[in-house]
Amino acid sequence: MAILAVLGYTGSMKTASATVVKNQFGQFLEAALSQPVAISKTGRRVAVMLGWQEYERLAALEDLWWATQAAKAEKEGYLGTPATKRFLRAKLNAKA
Repeated sequence: MAILAVLGYTGSMKTASATVVKNQFGQFLEAALSQPVAISKTGRRVAVMLGWQEYERLAALEDLWWATQAAKAEKEGYLGTPATKRFLRAKLNAKA
């Protein structure tokens, strides 16, 4: 998976069926602390088990991405918070 390389993972991701994960949950929980675990059901991947630290790291990356997108939009002509509030107040106070 290309996205795993971007996120810093090398090699293949550990994969198991939902039934195997259910029966050996503790082992897969431990494995997820060091690398994501893909969980499949009827032959297709349906979920990924991550350690909490990895989840927090990915959430922080996503927050940074959205903050960058918002700053870019504002720079390119996005109204910004104060102007948006003024616009909405004017529309709400306008007589129909």
